[in-house]
Amino acid sequence: MRRFVSLAVLLFFTVPFGASLIGCGQKTAVQYCNGQGSGPVIGQVKSITLSPNFAVFGESIDFGQIGNSLSASAVDCKGNAVSVNRFTYASTDLTFADINPSSGQVCGGTFNRFTGGGIPDYTVCTAPANPPATTVAYVTATANGAVSNAIPVYVHQTVTSIVIGAPTPQGSCPANLNSTTADQASNCCPISTGAVTVAPPYNPAGACLSQGVSAQITARVYKNGTTNPADNITCQVGHLQYSAQNSSIFNVDQNGVATANQPGSTIVTATVSNSGSGGAAGFFSTCPPASITLSVPGQTSNSVSVNVNNTQTLNAIVKDTNNVTLTGLNLTFNSTTPSTTQAGGGLVNPAFPGAATITAVCQPPTCNPAPFSQIGLNGNGKPVTSNGVQVTTPGNNASVLYVGSTQSQYIFPVDFSTNQPGSLVKLPYTPNSMVITQDGSTIYLGSTTALMTVNASNNSVTGTNLSIPGTVLAVSPDGTTLVVTDPARQTISLVAGGSVVSTTGGVGIRAQWTPDSQTVYVAGANNQLIVHSSFTGWYTTPTASQYIDVAVTVPSVGAFFATANPITEGRSYCPSTTVNGSGNPPTTTNVYYPVANDTAAKSDRVAATNDGLHILGATVTPAPAINDIALSFPQAGSTQPALACTTATSPIVFNTSSTVHPLTGIAASSITAVLPASDSALAFITYNGTSGLLPLYVPATGTVSNVPLSSGAIAPVSGVFSTDNKTFFTGTSGDNQVHLITVSGTSATDTSVIAPKLPDVNGNNAVPDLLVQRPKRATS
Repeated sequence: MRRFVSLAVLLFFTVPFGASLIGCGQKTAVQYCNGQGSGPVIGQVKSITLSPNFAVFGESIDFGQIGNSLSASAVDCKGNAVSVNRFTYASTDLTFADINPSSGQVCGGTFNRFTGGGIPDYTVCTAPANPPATTVAYVTATANGAVSNAIPVYVHQTVTSIVIGAPTPQGSCPANLNSTTADQASNCCPISTGAVTVAPPYNPAGACLSQGVSAQITARVYKNGTTNPADNITCQVGHLQYSAQNSSIFNVDQNGVATANQPGSTIVTATVSNSGSGGAAGFFSTCPPASITLSVPGQTSNSVSVNVNNTQTLNAIVKDTNNVTLTGLNLTFNSTTPSTTQAGGGLVNPAFPGAATITAVCQPPTCNPAPFSQIGLNGNGKPVTSNGVQVTTPGNNASVLYVGSTQSQYIFPVDFSTNQPGSLVKLPYTPNSMVITQDGSTIYLGSTTALMTVNASNNSVTGTNLSIPGTVLAVSPDGTTLVVTDPARQTISLVAGGSVVSTTGGVGIRAQWTPDSQTVYVAGANNQLIVHSSFTGWYTTPTASQYIDVAVTVPSVGAFFATANPITEGRSYCPSTTVNGSGNPPTTTNVYYPVANDTAAKSDRVAATNDGLHILGATVTPAPAINDIALSFPQAGSTQPALACTTATSPIVFNTSSTVHPLTGIAASSITAVLPASDSALAFITYNGTSGLLPLYVPATGTVSNVPLSSGAIAPVSGVFSTDNKTFFTGTSGDNQVHLITVSGTSATDTSVIAPKLPDVNGNNAVPDLLVQRPKRATS
């Protein structure tokens, strides 16, 4: 019996123990960091990282402000993330940088604790009654015996302004960085963490920086809404961070080292580290272009022949005001004859025979922009235009001619590729004007009742807009925008997509766009110059003489205006700039489109030749004559840049000389147009009168001749060139027909006529005084 009891006791103790040993054998073995049998264990917290976004430059808060919650993360000795139930946050000075130990939110003063009344702890921050002189505390997080990196917290008075400016000279920083007299800049303030910068200082009051050049931005921080030295708190707020309002102008790193990028200027915004405090603080300028030289690769001449459907690359070399070559610019390449020759991206691709001058333009706001109140400061915000490259494309075109009249409700299309006249197209109203887009797709006709639209491909009326009555003065080269004036409402409007997109007061007499479709010059009634720019909007200024016609120069660095006085006036696209005071940044006042030339030459109608050599003006008083105004700024065929405005603080001057050539044998009551060929070889003058002659002028020789008109025509009242310059179409009074003038070199002959038979309200044939054309492939 005793043996049985002993066995039972033995089994009772040994079996559970054995089972316990088996269970222990299934547990994970402890792994030590050193791979041996002692020391830190893998999976235990080894290090804690506190708020990486604050780790380099810390956090900055106002007295009485509650900062952002901090975030902590832990890893073991192998760098593996470790889950921690709770981090405890601490501050080195709770008198002005109190902290919520659970969330890590820092208070710029002291938190409420145990206040009762339903107010949660750590939700009210009370600023210290007497702020200490040193207001930098360090915050850490602890867990499981590990301590995080320390983050500096800068506590300060409320920032009311940050001003970018010149650094404090080396050796002049005060010993007491909280000095109320030194007005120290940020370069005086030591940051306990962060990279050391070696870039030279940036002084916004000085010159611009060339592309690729770096400089250290410095600033001063103020309280109490002043910029007095007594309110300078620069060294109390910690690190400053900068950004550009226009990010294309410069790049800036976290240390405030800015590197100039694209030409232009921008407002610089500054904020204190990881805080919402800050705002517009200053100005940064990347040096503008001073010249753009456009050339044909592999040749010294700036004239080139390019066959239809072939391509020709152009090179544009851009130098800034420090003679540094610029890259990556958003240049606009313009063609004077986009209906035949396009030049997008500097690649010439003629679609039809003809001639054109190509230029490259750095045009704000897409190139060399500036804030409106700083246009002209350091030369930013102003355009720069290259010399021109003349492109000739040999061959013959056919034309589709559209004939209209201001006395008829019909237009008459003629397709010369088939030599078959079309059928009369009835319009909703009698037109007072007619224009065609450069791509030849759409015809717009104005009237006193509505704006009418005709599809030029199928000769159908596709739109009648009763809300836009008036005269169509011009259509932009890109075909998107019309200029329409309504004398009844006294308005000038831009129309796009069938709607008025912008309007100004006044009445336009004539208008012309620049080739880039960015600017339109309007000769306004009541002695007004009216200009619309996509950069500056509408600009209206009184004129000493009544403007009656306008021609944009080639290259498009301004415009010349025919006037009611014996003066043809030039206006420059370079504004005259005055810098106002020494603010940060200084502001500018600009006089836009200032007078650049007054030529004592009477002109009723004016036109520019594509070679950039001539402004041609024709008049009937005191006697019929053509005035040839020779331009002496660098011409379209020159390798010299055309005109940069970057250094202009006073009006640019166009140097000109003029000669008067009588239009002998012409009895004219008014000039209706001066029409140069796109290759600049000759020009025709149309007029109202009784001579039966078509005047022809050769600019290269200054000679005038007359082409006799057949079939009883008494005056050429309208005209348009075919795009290959081989045919000039002129609508004539007397016979009310359209004459085809065949051009050979610098001579011309009336070779045939077509009879549009546009009926007026009485059923009589109207004078064809509205002509437009588009090119078409020749079939032979």
